[in-house]
Amino acid sequence: MGQRIHFVVDPQGWCCMGLIIFVWLYNTIFIPKVILFPHYEEGNISVVAVLCYYFCSLFCIASLFRASVADPGKLPENPKIPITEREHWELCNKCNMMRPKRSHHCSRCGHCVRRMDHHCPWINNCVGEDNHWLFLQLCFYTQILSSYTLILDFCHYYYFLPLKKENW
Repeated sequence: MGQRIHFVVDPQGWCCMGLIIFVWLYNTIFIPKVILFPHYEEGNISVVAVLCYYFCSLFCIASLFRASVADPGKLPENPKIPITEREHWELCNKCNMMRPKRSHHCSRCGHCVRRMDHHCPWINNCVGEDNHWLFLQLCFYTQILSSYTLILDFCHYYYFLPLKKENW
C-alpha cells in the first residue's frame, strides 16, 4: 500500500469534507453535553460509555483523514512496464498514458488510478488499490459511531430515568 500523501483540488469535495467535519464536531460536542455528561453525573451510565464514545469519534475522524490524504494508486507519469506484462496494459484515451487493464481515468482528479472503484466526494479522493482498505475502515468506524449515537439517543428517551431540573 502506498504511503504517499495525495490532495485533490475539488470545490465540491472540499464542501463535502467541510460538512462531514461540521457534523462530526457537532456530534462530538453536542451529544456528550446533552446525553452523556448529564446521565454520567446522575449515575445512569459509566465512564466507560463516555470514553467509548470519544474513542469511536476519534477513530472516525482519524480514518477520514487517512482515507482523504492517502494516495489511491495514482499511476506515475512514466511507468516502468515489465516486458512480460505489456500485453495487459492499454492506452488511456484521456491522458494518453499507458495503464494496467483494471485502471480507470478519474475526471475529477485528472489522472488514472489502479483498480479504481469510484471518486468519493465525501473524502475528496478516489477510492483505488492503495486506499480501498482505508475507505472501508472509514465506513466501518462511521457505522459504529452512528449506531452508538442512535443507541444513546434511544436510551436517553426511552430507558434512562428523566434528568433532574438542573441537568435538563
